[in-house]
Amino acid sequence: MDPGVVDLSRLQFAATALYHFLFVPLTLGLSMMLVIMESVYVMTNRPEWRVTTRFWGKIFGINFVLGVATGLTMEFQFGTNWSYFSHYVGDIFGAPLAIEGLMAFFLEATFVGLMFFGWDRLSKLGHLIVTFMVALGTNLSALWILIANGWMQNPVGASFNPDTMRMEVTDFDAVLFNPVAQAKFVHTVSAGYVCASVVVLGVSAFWLLKGRFLPIARRSMTVAAAFGLASSLSVVVLGDESGYALTDNQKMKLAAIEAVWHTEPGPSGLTLFGYPDTVARETRYKVEIPWLLGLIATRSLDGTVTGMSELVLKAQDRIASGVIAYDAVQRLKVNPNDVAQRARFEAHKRDLGYALLLKRQMADPRTATPQQIEVAAWDTVPNVGLLFWSFRIMAAIGFAMIALFATAFTLCSLRMH
Repeated sequence: MDPGVVDLSRLQFAATALYHFLFVPLTLGLSMMLVIMESVYVMTNRPEWRVTTRFWGKIFGINFVLGVATGLTMEFQFGTNWSYFSHYVGDIFGAPLAIEGLMAFFLEATFVGLMFFGWDRLSKLGHLIVTFMVALGTNLSALWILIANGWMQNPVGASFNPDTMRMEVTDFDAVLFNPVAQAKFVHTVSAGYVCASVVVLGVSAFWLLKGRFLPIARRSMTVAAAFGLASSLSVVVLGDESGYALTDNQKMKLAAIEAVWHTEPGPSGLTLFGYPDTVARETRYKVEIPWLLGLIATRSLDGTVTGMSELVLKAQDRIASGVIAYDAVQRLKVNPNDVAQRARFEAHKRDLGYALLLKRQMADPRTATPQQIEVAAWDTVPNVGLLFWSFRIMAAIGFAMIALFATAFTLCSLRMH
């Protein structure tokens, strides 16, 4: 495969995914806010709330259409840009995507028409139920997509079959209840709610400043402030839970996020700021809060976070084990009935993927030297600087959102009194 083709495929898919995700969080949040606004209308029977709901329903509709259009493009790209990946893990990766289309997308696509054209044809309660079903379908879509994403981060409930040379489902319940997927789902959906709240709050504030559409603006701002405050608080709480899930399932990712190069006696300290030096493999000029990382990551006073250097040593052992599995697979291709090689593969199959890290350096991993295995083991370390700083920027934005919505909620509350 020409590396240029691979890079272009990645660039094309990244552009589509980024454009698609511009609309996804706004759609997630707006659907729930529509339910809140219409519920107030049903309870109070005040026409201002009907007008407010219908206006934001149009914004939701625009985002829904654009999200579907860009999402369908991504579905086709799985079979074109990533055709071998789709073939190799299609049994696992394809199942959540298929269920998302059959259950969630058809659910919201069916009820979205009733939501837009049923205002004068359905009862108030009936239309509210329709709006709720649209919101339910939207959030279920996110669930199934994140189950597929979570499996790529923590591949549970599946096993490599040397007869078909593909990954196959062995425990669908494990795929469904993958702790990484569940943690990512609640965190991502809450972030989508925050995104929609920011948009509604910003548009409402603009109208108030211009003195236009005041009844709608005031009501929209009140809903956005309250819903945004609750969502931003949940993002922090659920983000903490998402980080805790890394402790057991993605140790290297956690170590890279916190720039923990070496395991230290617990409880580990949390680095607020610092400079991760990837050459010297240490974090310089760091400002650290003692014990905090141990408490967050392990929920204990004596827990430690394993350092990247120690994890790399474990990766070397797993690469060596994976080479044995790779050799057994190659021999099984020649003689599928070789009982000894099948037993050898079963004993080491958990580490097969680690051996494939050597493919960056050579065609046949079985020819690797100890030095090449060490180099491949360090390939398990992600971009530490990028993860370290993006996580801190994300956390800072999260607390800024809490401050923003708390201020807006306070101002709305004072005005109501």
